[in-house]
Amino acid sequence: MTKLRATDGPLGILLALTAVIVSLLAMDSLRVLGAPLLSGIVSLETQYFYLVLMFLMPLGFLLYRSNQKTDLLPLDVLLALVNFLACGWLYWHSEQILDEGWEFGGPEEAVWVSYVLWACALETVRRVAGWSLFILVSLFSLYPLAAEQMPDAISGMSVSLQDTAIYHAMSSESVLGLPFRAFANLVIGFLVFGVALKCTGGGQFFIDLAFSLLGRVRGGPAKVAILSSGLMGSMSGSVVTNVLTTGQLTIPAMKRSGFNASAAGGIEACASTGGVLLPPVMGSTAFVMATFLGMPYYDVALAAAIPAVLYFVALFLQLDAFAARENLQGADEDEIPDLLDTIKNGWYYLGAFAVLVVLLLVMQREALAPWLSTLVLLILNQFSKRHRWGARDVFDFLVASGSLFVELLIVLSGVGLIVGALSLTGLSGTLVNELLFLAGGSTLVLLLMGALTSFVLGIGMTVTAAYIFLAIVLAPALIQGGLEPLSVHLFILYCGMLSFITPPVALGAFAAASIAGSNPMSTGFKAMQFGVATYCIPFFFVLQPALILNAEPIVIVQAVFETFVGVWLIASGVQGYLPFMGVIRGFVPRVLIATGGLLIAAPGLGNIGIDIANSEFALVGIVLCGLALMVSTWLVKATSVAVDPRL
Repeated sequence: MTKLRATDGPLGILLALTAVIVSLLAMDSLRVLGAPLLSGIVSLETQYFYLVLMFLMPLGFLLYRSNQKTDLLPLDVLLALVNFLACGWLYWHSEQILDEGWEFGGPEEAVWVSYVLWACALETVRRVAGWSLFILVSLFSLYPLAAEQMPDAISGMSVSLQDTAIYHAMSSESVLGLPFRAFANLVIGFLVFGVALKCTGGGQFFIDLAFSLLGRVRGGPAKVAILSSGLMGSMSGSVVTNVLTTGQLTIPAMKRSGFNASAAGGIEACASTGGVLLPPVMGSTAFVMATFLGMPYYDVALAAAIPAVLYFVALFLQLDAFAARENLQGADEDEIPDLLDTIKNGWYYLGAFAVLVVLLLVMQREALAPWLSTLVLLILNQFSKRHRWGARDVFDFLVASGSLFVELLIVLSGVGLIVGALSLTGLSGTLVNELLFLAGGSTLVLLLMGALTSFVLGIGMTVTAAYIFLAIVLAPALIQGGLEPLSVHLFILYCGMLSFITPPVALGAFAAASIAGSNPMSTGFKAMQFGVATYCIPFFFVLQPALILNAEPIVIVQAVFETFVGVWLIASGVQGYLPFMGVIRGFVPRVLIATGGLLIAAPGLGNIGIDIANSEFALVGIVLCGLALMVSTWLVKATSVAVDPRL
């Protein structure tokens, strides 16, 4: 990502005004304010979309430098103005575009405006997201021009340059496609709530609350990182941002309590990564998923709840076993804030959070939820002596909101170009058939291929971009194999997210290493070690619908219990420590316990055509764990006899 320009002067004022305008447009579009107030300005949904695009995309030229050295150039201003005018032209002609079907062939001036928007989208993607996503988006957006000349596996229908440009700019499948619609219809309000939480001191409150609850237990600072980073990660939806905020406090605290630098960085990276899966917000990707599946967001949030809890339980158990084995203590008493004082000074964060949860999951008012929660938070914040806002704080809040709007809209618009190219050429259907052919009709093989592909794409793309690409290409093939659509989409999201803690390009771990002062690759491998149990969880819930609450209550309880026991044993085997038994002696018993835990948690494979029940897996797993305990006990006795001084 290129360097941001300073936002203290006129650019900051422009960002603040843009944040206000876009927020008002979003609230009016969702009827948050009651009756539509802008009906004379916005009568069509596409008019609203083009207005959002008109106010946000041009700021990519002003906010982000074209390279690391240049400051604002006249060319940047000119490009921003051209981009603004092109979007304005599209807004003005929205009704004609819709009524006359210009997306499949418009007048000459429409073609030239489409070229401008296409070029601006690519350049802003390069500035905001960097060269890797720019190259990927560019190649895919140009693909329709040469689709027929491609090998059979990736061939499609070729389209002329002008028809491709018009389709990208005017159809509801490309720049204004599903990713953009999710942003415009749902994400804006939740971004505002997340920024408000951060700007009012919510991040520090959650860290203090976690320290007061968990700081004294063994490995306390690491468990604090799990709780605080998980909560903040759910709001921000950005692994790296979360690491760079909460990690500033949790990583030094872990180092002071005895964790080495690589371990401290790896733990923080794992905790921040898991926040993307944690309801109620889960970041922007979950809203794209809800739009993609055509279901309310609260259904996605509820389905993600148990997998998210399992992720953090697995991480917590591994850290507890590691701390017990290494005899790591809690934080120093002077580092632990008083629980009552912490709640007294920040209770309104919990109040705003409760309002969000009730509106979102109980009353199911997802359009209203973030805006009302933000209003409650900002009103209550003014009664706080410590965090009460002045004029400057309001300005900083608006600037931060505007900056986040610009960044996310540009990335999603770029991903929309990929979606548009696949739609225009029919390549998505071709790729689905090719994947089924390569997997030999085996859904299990396809799952393994999907996990690997999700991981690889997660290296060079954002979580949202990688998810959208695979939701189009891979998800239909897995669903045809007999798996639940929602579990498949969560599986893709989960696997892509794990790339942030897995070398060679573990972005979350590398960010944590910069704070910990550790070797980036060493930190990445430590993160992978601490998160090893979490690599199994997506396979558990994609093959066991009960883990996404799609089963009878008794079946859900049984599945959760078996998975919890299995994850606990996997964590114990990996770290070499089992509660009530102590340190596990020997490499073989550790492997047997971890393998046994994996089999106990493993679901049956009947829904993908393999006649193996989970009870059969569990029986073998119990036998392996029993054998491991016998071998470990024998090793302990043998060691004690060998060192007995009476012999």
